[in-house]
Amino acid sequence: MADRGCPLEPVPLPAEVRESLAELELELSEGDITQKGYEKKRAKLLARYIPLIQGVDPSLQAEPRTPGPSQTSAAAPKQQKPRPTNSRDERFRSDVHTEAVQAALAKYKERKVPLPSKRRSVLVHSSVETCTPPDTSSASEDEGSLQRPGRLTSTPLQSHSSVEPWLDRVIQGSSTSSSASSTSSHPGGRPAAALAGPMAHAHIDLHSAPPDVTTGLAEYMHCERPQPSSVRGIPRGCSGHLLDTAGGVPVNSRVSSKIQQLLNTLKRPKRPPLKEFFVDDVEELLEVQQPDPNQPKPEGSQMVVLKGEPLAVGTPWLPSLLAALQQWGTMQPKAPCLTALDTTGKAIYTLTYGKLWSRSLKLAYTLLNKLTSKNEPLLTPGDRVALVFPNSDPVMFMVAFYGCLLAELVPVPIEVPLTKKDAGSQQIGFLLGSCGVTLALTTDACQKGLPKAQTGEVATFKGWPPLTWLVIDGKHLTKPPKDWHPLALDEGARTAYIEYKTSKEGSTVGITVSHASLLAQCRALTQACGYSEAETLTNVLDFKRDAGLWHGVLTSVMNKMHVISIPYALMKVNPLSWIQKVCLYKAQTALVKSRDMHWSLLAQRGQRDVSLSSLRMLIVADGANPWSISSCDAFLNVFQSRGLRPEVICPCASSPEALTVAIRRPPDLGGPPPRKAVLSMNGLSYGVIRVDTEEKLSVLTVQDVGQAMPGAKVCVVKVDGVPYLCKTDEVGEICVESSATGTAYYGLLGITKNIFETVPLTAEGAPVSDRPFTRTGLLGFIGPDNLVFVVGKLDGLMVVGVRRHNADDIVATALAVEPMKFVYRGRIAVFSVTVLHDDRIVLVAEQRPDASEEDSFQWMSRVLQAIDSIHQVGVYCLALVPANTLPKAPLGGVHISEAKQRFLEGMLHPCNVLMCPHTCVTNLPKPRQKQPEVGPASMIVGNLVAGKRIAQASGRELAHLEDSDQARKFLFLPDVLQWRAHTTPDHPLFLLLNAKGTVTSTATCVQLHRKAERVAAALMEKARLSIGDHVALVYPPGVDLIAAFYGCLYCGCVPVTVRPPHPQNLATTLPTVKMIVEVSKSVCVLTTQAIMRLLKSKEAAATVDIKTWPTILDTDDIPKKKVANVYRPPSPDVLAYLDFSVSTTGILAGVKMSHAATSALCRSIKLQCELYPSRQIAICLDPYCGLGFALWCLCSVYSGHQSVLVPPLELESNVSLWLSAVSQYKARVTFCSYSVMEMCTKGLGAQTGVLRMKGVNLSCVRTCMVVAEERPRIALTQSFSKLFKDLGLPARAVSTTFGCRVNVAICLQPNRLGKLAEQGTAGPDPTTVYVDMRALRYDRVRLVERGSPHSLPLTESGKILPGVKVIIAHTETKGPLGDSHLGEIWVSSPHNATGYYTVHGEEALHADHFSARLSFGDTQTIWARTGYLGFLRRTELTDASGERHDALYVVGSLDETLELRGMRYHPIDIETSVIRAHRSIAECAVFTWTNLLVVVVELDGLEQDALDLVALVTNVVLEEHHLVVGVVVIVDPGVIPINSRGEKQRMHLRDGFLADQLDPIYVAYNM
Repeated sequence: MADRGCPLEPVPLPAEVRESLAELELELSEGDITQKGYEKKRAKLLARYIPLIQGVDPSLQAEPRTPGPSQTSAAAPKQQKPRPTNSRDERFRSDVHTEAVQAALAKYKERKVPLPSKRRSVLVHSSVETCTPPDTSSASEDEGSLQRPGRLTSTPLQSHSSVEPWLDRVIQGSSTSSSASSTSSHPGGRPAAALAGPMAHAHIDLHSAPPDVTTGLAEYMHCERPQPSSVRGIPRGCSGHLLDTAGGVPVNSRVSSKIQQLLNTLKRPKRPPLKEFFVDDVEELLEVQQPDPNQPKPEGSQMVVLKGEPLAVGTPWLPSLLAALQQWGTMQPKAPCLTALDTTGKAIYTLTYGKLWSRSLKLAYTLLNKLTSKNEPLLTPGDRVALVFPNSDPVMFMVAFYGCLLAELVPVPIEVPLTKKDAGSQQIGFLLGSCGVTLALTTDACQKGLPKAQTGEVATFKGWPPLTWLVIDGKHLTKPPKDWHPLALDEGARTAYIEYKTSKEGSTVGITVSHASLLAQCRALTQACGYSEAETLTNVLDFKRDAGLWHGVLTSVMNKMHVISIPYALMKVNPLSWIQKVCLYKAQTALVKSRDMHWSLLAQRGQRDVSLSSLRMLIVADGANPWSISSCDAFLNVFQSRGLRPEVICPCASSPEALTVAIRRPPDLGGPPPRKAVLSMNGLSYGVIRVDTEEKLSVLTVQDVGQAMPGAKVCVVKVDGVPYLCKTDEVGEICVESSATGTAYYGLLGITKNIFETVPLTAEGAPVSDRPFTRTGLLGFIGPDNLVFVVGKLDGLMVVGVRRHNADDIVATALAVEPMKFVYRGRIAVFSVTVLHDDRIVLVAEQRPDASEEDSFQWMSRVLQAIDSIHQVGVYCLALVPANTLPKAPLGGVHISEAKQRFLEGMLHPCNVLMCPHTCVTNLPKPRQKQPEVGPASMIVGNLVAGKRIAQASGRELAHLEDSDQARKFLFLPDVLQWRAHTTPDHPLFLLLNAKGTVTSTATCVQLHRKAERVAAALMEKARLSIGDHVALVYPPGVDLIAAFYGCLYCGCVPVTVRPPHPQNLATTLPTVKMIVEVSKSVCVLTTQAIMRLLKSKEAAATVDIKTWPTILDTDDIPKKKVANVYRPPSPDVLAYLDFSVSTTGILAGVKMSHAATSALCRSIKLQCELYPSRQIAICLDPYCGLGFALWCLCSVYSGHQSVLVPPLELESNVSLWLSAVSQYKARVTFCSYSVMEMCTKGLGAQTGVLRMKGVNLSCVRTCMVVAEERPRIALTQSFSKLFKDLGLPARAVSTTFGCRVNVAICLQPNRLGKLAEQGTAGPDPTTVYVDMRALRYDRVRLVERGSPHSLPLTESGKILPGVKVIIAHTETKGPLGDSHLGEIWVSSPHNATGYYTVHGEEALHADHFSARLSFGDTQTIWARTGYLGFLRRTELTDASGERHDALYVVGSLDETLELRGMRYHPIDIETSVIRAHRSIAECAVFTWTNLLVVVVELDGLEQDALDLVALVTNVVLEEHHLVVGVVVIVDPGVIPINSRGEKQRMHLRDGFLADQLDPIYVAYNM
């Protein structure tokens, strides 16, 4: 330690000053004192010596690390403090470890890791004036090029030329200044987040805090002021300079700069390198990690079984523990047995042996004779009884324990459940249930404190069996008659007591200890510790289990000892209490844990008068922990001057199964001198012992835990598989054979055999002993002098790849990272979770309440580096939680299994998360190498050879279908309307409903015809349009829109329907309207008066240039005029209308529909849906594009059926409108969109009863078709069907349709009633298949059984329409594909659109999409490419013509697929997995950016739960899709944009993310 550049070396300081300095250091490291307080006190202490120091040879002061104390200021880095040579400020770790961690960090050039960005909660800036200034960071400057500027304080800028400036600060661990680095916290204790600039370390204070102004960065800064008024009140300022992204494109955005940083981080070569993989054509094989040929292997000889000293013969042992109790209780009743202390350290009660005996007898009598149920005794010998006593009441516990033994009952000591949801209490309940416990003993005070039910009885805890509670205070017990004696037989194999143990997974088991084992344990401990009658022992441990019970309750009675029991609550208040009691009672033995020694080190200042000279043994119960050695060393350092002899410290190792395994003996009891081993971490990770000589960094220093127990044999066996003996230089599980071990796990025969009846074998396979051994769960080896060394626990073992790491070691490394005081009370949980078939390490730490965002992120990134350097293993997830929020174990430690459970359930609520899947997950399948392109011809041959059909299918032939209707004689829709107005003038065609369900407007054939004439006249006269001009129709959904459409056709104009702008959201909706009007080259806009005013309003002028609108006509009150003659196009191929829509990828395009295509479309739909004038259909769709437009404006006129029009917008104010309309008009056929279906499912879920009362009945529905351009949403349609089954909706009524730009209606599932059904020609039901999701990624279709892993349900998209032909073609070669392949759906039909209508008329695009030809096979047919991937399957069903039915399955849009790792992913599949990951995820969308997968998640819950989602999202995507998520963005509900069809607009979302417009709650950049 003297080599730390200590400025005080030249002047020998007096011992007491050095000691006081050491105490100060410890206080600071533990966080009990602020930096400022530390500086003040230190300056005071050193004031007398300053002249001396300043007189030192100047060469000693030249080193920049050692300024004189005069310069110490708040900003001075930590390493500048003097380090007295004998001081320790470590928490539970040896110097070697700290230095190793510091050196490891120094090796790293600082990686620039993007800070996560976090929104500040409203609560944080509720009072900007009073709170500490928030951390505001500079914009993302590039730290590599910018030196860290000096602060305007008295400290000169310290910078080492060799170390990067940021790192310089990292290693020295200073916080910038106490004011700037603490952030305000709101009442929930969650630290306010820094508005993130990646890794920026400059602070600007927003108001008059102590000046900490940063120079040099001012020109780069934007100051983001929190505004108290609104949630989103943070102006989105942007940095003053532009960043270049990978492609050299300047991007003025914080998000993209972070992602760029992330990419730079990921570009670095990863260790370990990926091996070569075996790649099967379809299977993705996870890589199996191959052993490293250079890894260390054990080379020693086979170990020999170690025998403990024999149990002393000839010692006058008492025959049993109860005999001892009876002897002391009757012969020496006044002898003190146990002294209990209160929280002030006063002795409140001393239990004598006489009292213990009489009260135990009284309890035994009461238990056996006074408890009855239905005149039967409640208990019989051998029954289990729960003991529920607080840690502050050892007296009552001891009485209860011995009372049960006397009554031949089996005590099961458990913790007091403080709340109904105590960590792990459910598992305790399971243990009580499996042990058949019906009675619980407790004290009066404790019973009053338990949670109560309404009746006043003790509440039944979750998972607990019903218990009778018995209070055992004296007044409740009955004195036994004089002649009553207990029959207690406390020998042999009968169970004496059951101790509970919580396993790594969190399950609780009970370990049974027999009377024989109990006695043997007491005798062995008496001999090993040299206990003698009437000696005094102070016990700080939990007296209910483990060493606290064995020494402080059992062995002590065997030897008539006096135990001073020190409660945990007193240790919290006064950590020195145990030392004071040792001194006061002149105790010979003390029983402590490392933590108690550590606490007393912090508290020992000012205690000059304590003496530990009476101690002959200081038993360290957790001597097996890797960090106990440093506590022992540090404790000895400080207390040697107070009479503590070095040989007194006796670490021991124990396990619940084997009880005490080994204990160090003082030399006077024949113990060898203590030993230390400095072991190579790398060797340990391979299970090999290598004493480390050169590499000082990654070592573990362990101390021995003494010799085997008297009468026991110890050996070390291999951890996995058959229990062969280990070699002498190999780490294995320690096993013990002795009469003093536990006997079984209660009621669990299987695992009992594995643990308690292990037979170790030699390498030749011969058993080493005829008696079975017990596995201890401790990992270690036998060292020199037959000393036992423990290097870890099986419960903390994490196997990553082929290497083993111990959770405790990783905790120790994390605690050694500066600033030590960052972790609140050293509370860290390390555990592993299995993701993708391997253990992944998760580290969760509690951060101090005052830690700033930047401090925490800095600490996290350094912990990662330290663990990486020392253990050569990556941490998968590092999470920080607010202080005091990790689940607590009974004595205040962290409840690891509960913490793991919360992590996996997303209930941990961290305030900071850093995931590193890119570096940790090295067993992903190899990215797919695409084959050199296989030609289309060989594909066909391959399919033929494999017996696979070429995937093509078609609807019914139009020629064969007799259609008696007059309408088919008409090729032009205007002719049809005129004919209907003439023949059936009063036949109603349209009814429009409003939100209340009342009819607001209707149109018969003749009314529609007249309205259309008026519009045509206005267009010709007022607007002076000529034939072929384009007219934009900007109307709300209604009859006016339909009339205007036919008006345009009447005068030869080309209509373009446009969704009107939303008055409340002009800024985003109006530009789209303007764009369509301009792109479609419309020369006139037809609209209503209200919309016309809106288009010309001031608000509109703020968004678009309103002067450039073409002529705007309102059709509200145009004069009644007729047109002389209706325009008749010269040929059916003339353009009828333009259909403009925005695709999900955000591309606006219009397609051209000719008159021929329009009438062919109507005819196909009429035939498929059997539409006649007598039919009524209900439509709840938007009328602006695609099939929605066709059903609103075209079909009714063509087929003559009546359409009930329900605008989807009206559902926002009345969700049940559509279903009520269907019921009221008895519609047999109805159409809706997924968004409508979702609204009904979510909004009416709980109201089906109310609707039934209102008379809503859906039994009339034959077909409810969902109009969509996407893969059918099975989950939604199924839940809709299930939900409304109660209202009579037939089970199979819901079906889907499929259309796209090039052809708006490819599939419709026909209804199964009507004329065709009578002829038996109804179509088959839609079929669902399950395909292997992994095969889909390779564009292959493999059917699997329902429920098999990776299965994905797909349902057919409806029946192919008459006259439509479909083929599946390869996306690149354009060759036809077989049934088993996924390819692009191509369609040929009379109602295909004729091409794109674009500004520049891109012919190539048109040719490609609308007139594609196959490259092989049928090269004559002209096809249109839909841009959707799908496949065809021939089903077992037959259609009307008796042919087998071909089903078309749509998998997803080609434009939306993600190409990652050479495979094709469909966003919806990843999103489905993510939505399942946590109940708070309302919606999700994924997209890629520069090969990073970005997942945006809508949080439907509290903001503080946001960070729980990061790990769950990352896990599920890795597990189910073998993809590493790059960025997780958590946003508010409703942020993911959705179009009118209910489809996610992922590209809009991507643009919003990159432009930093999402206002996310949290953005996590996975590394």
